[in-house]
Amino acid sequence: MKHLLTIILAILISLSAQIINENGTTIKSRFSPPEGFTRIEVDSLSFGHYLRSLNLKQFGSKVLYFNGEIKDKNDVYISVVDQEISPRNLQQCADAVMRLRGEYLYSRKRFEDIHFNFLSDGKPRFFTKYRVNDLSYRTFRKYMDYIFAFANTASLHKELIHVEIDSMKIGDVFIQKSSTYGHAVIVADMAVNKITGRKLFILAQSYMPAQETQILINPNDAQISPWYELKSGVIITPEWEFRSTDLRRFKE
Repeated sequence: MKHLLTIILAILISLSAQIINENGTTIKSRFSPPEGFTRIEVDSLSFGHYLRSLNLKQFGSKVLYFNGEIKDKNDVYISVVDQEISPRNLQQCADAVMRLRGEYLYSRKRFEDIHFNFLSDGKPRFFTKYRVNDLSYRTFRKYMDYIFAFANTASLHKELIHVEIDSMKIGDVFIQKSSTYGHAVIVADMAVNKITGRKLFILAQSYMPAQETQILINPNDAQISPWYELKSGVIITPEWEFRSTDLRRFKE
C-alpha cells in the first residue's frame, strides 16, 4: 500500500509539473492547459486577453493583506497577481473584480466606460466625473478606492447580467450576495478540448480582509489544478462554495 501511494504521489507531481511553469510571469505562461486541452482563442484587445496576460509575482510568493501581513495558506492559492493594493481595508472580493475590470478599461483608454454602481442608490459613479479633466493613473487609483468604499457584492451582483454556465467567457464572475456578506471570484482563463468539447477555467479572487488578488487552486482535483472543469452544479473553491447559476457578466 505504501508503495502504491508513492507511485500515485509521483504521478500527481509529474502531472503538476506539466501544467505549472514556475518561471512563467503571467497566467498564460505559468499555467499550461492539461494534456488534450488548448486555450480558448480571444481577441488581443479583449478583457479575456488582458486577464490571461496578468503579471504574476515570483512563484512561491505569499499573498499580503492590506496591512502587510502574510496570508500563509498553501491550500488556497497557487500564485499572486503582481498588483499593488491600498493600505486600507478596501480591496476585498468584489472590489478585486471591479479593479481588474477598471484596469482593463483604463489600459484600453476606454475612460467613459469606467463606472460602477453604489450600493446606496444603485446608480453609477463615472471615472470621468470623479476628477474632471484628470485622467491620470493616480486619479484612477483614487477613484477605484472611492468605489470600493461604497460598493460591494450586492451592488456588483445587481450590476452584472446573468449568463448560463455553458456560455462562460473569460472575465465572467461567480458572485453571491447575502444580507451580511457574499463573495465573488473571476474567471481568469479558459481552455477547451476540441475533440470532446470539455472546457476548463482558472479562477482569481481577493477575500476578507482586503488582500492581494490570487490565483486559486482546485481543491477537488489536484491533477488539473489550478484549472476547474466547467459543468453545472456546485463549484467548490478553497474559501467559498458557488453554484453554476451564480455566473454573471459585465455589460459591454
